[in-house]
Amino acid sequence: MHLSVVILTFNSTRTIRQVLAAVAGWADEIVVVDSGSTDETLAIAQEFGCKIYHRKLDGFGKQKNFAVNQAKNDWVFVVDSDEVVTEALKKEIDAQLAQNTEYRGFLVPRILIFLDKKLKYGRESKLPTLRIFNRKFGNYNDKDVHEEVVLDGKTLTLKREMLHYSFSDIAEFFQKMNDYSSRSAAELYVKGKRTSILKVITKFPITFFVEYFIRLNFLNGYPGFVWAFTQAIYASLKYIKLRELQTASTLQS
Repeated sequence: MHLSVVILTFNSTRTIRQVLAAVAGWADEIVVVDSGSTDETLAIAQEFGCKIYHRKLDGFGKQKNFAVNQAKNDWVFVVDSDEVVTEALKKEIDAQLAQNTEYRGFLVPRILIFLDKKLKYGRESKLPTLRIFNRKFGNYNDKDVHEEVVLDGKTLTLKREMLHYSFSDIAEFFQKMNDYSSRSAAELYVKGKRTSILKVITKFPITFFVEYFIRLNFLNGYPGFVWAFTQAIYASLKYIKLRELQTASTLQS
């Protein structure tokens, strides 16, 4: 079966060459949907013969839905611009698509690379996500962040993984998390979610405890500590911003 790789980009020069090199010559086509890159991202994509589309980002769910619809094949593999598909994973995908008679989607495990180290423990270690699917039976929902594929049919979790080269440094984390936390807070608010001051205050220590101890990130050494710390910051920011939206709404009414 033919397979289209679909990638969203925005100023992705740190990782995009490695990402594209891993799937070029293997995928039947590579579809790139860019939301306004000002660096060399698009020039690199052109080097690899990608089909490039331009679209303003109005939510990750809608953006991925649009990108999937640009593919010429029914089977699509949605890869983030900081994820590298391994050779072992490609062989497993080829084998599954060649013999597939019942599955309409495949979940792909990811190994997080953070501060130049593979995080072998924690929730992010080999976390499977639905990335390969037959678009005749589903596509992404419209969620602004934490978007999901809504698929009608059976799925299978693959054994081999792809490598997720997350934030290059803490500065990049804060840049992205400022945007993500704002989008997440707005999404929670629209859904009618509300928070208390007590929840805001306790969000950081509880999240850190869960990430570092319960989810075993302490076994990942220093990068595991920093990862747990960043996740606690993200969770706290999201609820602080949700509280701000609540307060603003109260003042206006």
